Amino acid sequence: MSTDTLLIEIGTEELPPAAAKNLSDTLTKFISAQLSEAGFTLGEVKPYVTPRRLALTISSLSRQQPEQNVERKGPAVKAAYDKNGEPTKAALGFAKSCGVEIQELQTLETDKGAWLYFKSLVPGKSIQQELPEILEQGLNKLPIPRPMRWGSREIEFVRPVHWVTVMYGNEVIPCEIKGISASNHSYGHRFHAPEAIELKHANDYESSLLNAKVIADFSIRQNKIRSLLEECADRYDADLSYGDALLEEVTNLVEWPALIVGEFSEAFLDIPQEALVATMQDAQRYFPMFSKQTGTLLPYFITIANIESSNPDTIKHGNERVIKPRFEDAGFFWNRDKQKTLASRTKDLKGILFEKQLGSVLEKTQRVSGLCTALCQQLNIDDKYATRAASLCKADLVSDMVNEFPKLQGIMGRYYAQNDNEPNQVSTAIEEHYQPLQSGSALPVSIDGKVVALCDRIDTLVGIFATGKKPSGVKDPYALRRAALGVIRISIDGNVDYDLHRLLTVSAESLKDKLDTSSSAREVFDFILERLRGYFVDQGVEPDTFESVLNIKPTRLLDFSDRIQAVQKFRSLPEADSLAAANKRINNILKKAEKLDSNIDSELFSEAAEHELYKQLTSAENMAAPKFESRHYAEALTDLAQLRSPIDTFFDDVMVMDENKNVRNNRIALLAKVNRLFSTVANISLLQN
Repeated sequence: MSTDTLLIEIGTEELPPAAAKNLSDTLTKFISAQLSEAGFTLGEVKPYVTPRRLALTISSLSRQQPEQNVERKGPAVKAAYDKNGEPTKAALGFAKSCGVEIQELQTLETDKGAWLYFKSLVPGKSIQQELPEILEQGLNKLPIPRPMRWGSREIEFVRPVHWVTVMYGNEVIPCEIKGISASNHSYGHRFHAPEAIELKHANDYESSLLNAKVIADFSIRQNKIRSLLEECADRYDADLSYGDALLEEVTNLVEWPALIVGEFSEAFLDIPQEALVATMQDAQRYFPMFSKQTGTLLPYFITIANIESSNPDTIKHGNERVIKPRFEDAGFFWNRDKQKTLASRTKDLKGILFEKQLGSVLEKTQRVSGLCTALCQQLNIDDKYATRAASLCKADLVSDMVNEFPKLQGIMGRYYAQNDNEPNQVSTAIEEHYQPLQSGSALPVSIDGKVVALCDRIDTLVGIFATGKKPSGVKDPYALRRAALGVIRISIDGNVDYDLHRLLTVSAESLKDKLDTSSSAREVFDFILERLRGYFVDQGVEPDTFESVLNIKPTRLLDFSDRIQAVQKFRSLPEADSLAAANKRINNILKKAEKLDSNIDSELFSEAAEHELYKQLTSAENMAAPKFESRHYAEALTDLAQLRSPIDTFFDDVMVMDENKNVRNNRIALLAKVNRLFSTVANISLLQN
């Protein structure tokens, strides 16, 4: 079967840069999946996206679907013919639907009777026949943030469509997409090469556009921008700091990237650099540069232009004129905000609603402050810095700077606290309490920052659960899953050792005048434990290891983690499988026992195996007890591993369910002690071999 390259290109006005790549990837995946499902063979599938086009190529695409066996069962023979042997409407209708005469149908004999039957070998459809509908469906299914209409027609798309290129090899596939007939013409750079490009073959697409000053391949264009940025940074002995989102957006703003360096007055460096960086990156898509020696912002910025200008200074000065008034605005906000202290702003938080039933943000900060006291008591540390930070941590929300740049919340709070001569512990905690901002991002470093961050999230979790607005399905408007993961990461990765359930109970108590919180602590605790499951799975912990610890429900997350690590190490011991099996057997015996007595009478031992197990059990308990106390669980389980042999011998030589009730109960008590010892760490009976 012959194959060739398929080219699809939808030429548009400038696409939204933040959405362009996702639109391209979605379209490419849909088209390739549908063609594959339709039976076409596919080679390499390659997406292309620029500000003015969504495109893809598929190499070695078969021209036609393979032949298909079509089999259809029609009406029963009894219903297919009347008493005179003439075909009924049902039979005639079935034959017509199959495209044949009634006499061409076959009869299918089954154990349930005879049926009219049609079987035929149908030639596959060509790519020319199948593609137009698939392409139309793919374009209609795109996740377009805000569709547009243009002209007088009802056609909608992400942006007005100006040209459509659909080719199979050197052939144009006739179709009309969004009111535009497909052709073999594309267009290069809007300024450098505005004339139409006639494509002789689909394979010529990428090279033809390159000659017309368009780098169609997103990754190649992105890598070029990255190289330009790195070369520039080296020239200025500078570091760059930018996220993937900014680089992707800039990549989708240009077809032929050219780097321009702009400058601004050093006087603006008196403004907090985060505000300047936010202005450059968020408002203008500029790349700031930082000193390699000090890490401070330099009075330069990089912009990526979409044109090779004969007079780049014109572009440079234009961008400088744009950024100057924005920096002046930031300076104005900064200077005006400093005229009021954070403490004086807290009263304005009364006017910001946190949640209708939970009250204002001011009320929230008051609850968080009380929680900080409770947590500090658990941690045995002074609460003065944490409670002060908690009372001020949301005050920057009513500042001009944060109103202009919401992502600077917390950061500006730190600057304003420093300006108010608040202790460093307080200003640091104000910024850190928002951390981690997202999965995998930095955690609070200071203990006061960790305390406020934990208490803020716990207040949110308990409060929202109490209102009945817990997450369901994909809906999580208060980002409670993220809050729970934040609690987990701060507690475990941040090494904060406290009783989570106790702190949740305190939080629930603080809300009891507003809501029924009788079950909130338990519900939130279970919710966090479910997130904890995913946390450990991501670390490669086996599900049964997690279940073995979950079974005993430790209320300290750090303690939970210590137990997980201990069980992981225990599983590597040669005795682990045998001891896990033995504990399963012990659990089954204990479940059936009429009465459990913790007292063990050695005088009732009649078998050597009983004496030996009791002796080894006592020795292991004495060795493990201080390690349990100090939470050196791995060492304790290693001590208990020596019980493998005496336990195995016990089950080989001793009849547990002796006819003598006292003997029987005494042996069960001995096994119960074995179970209690291991369960001090985890329920190892749940471990799978």
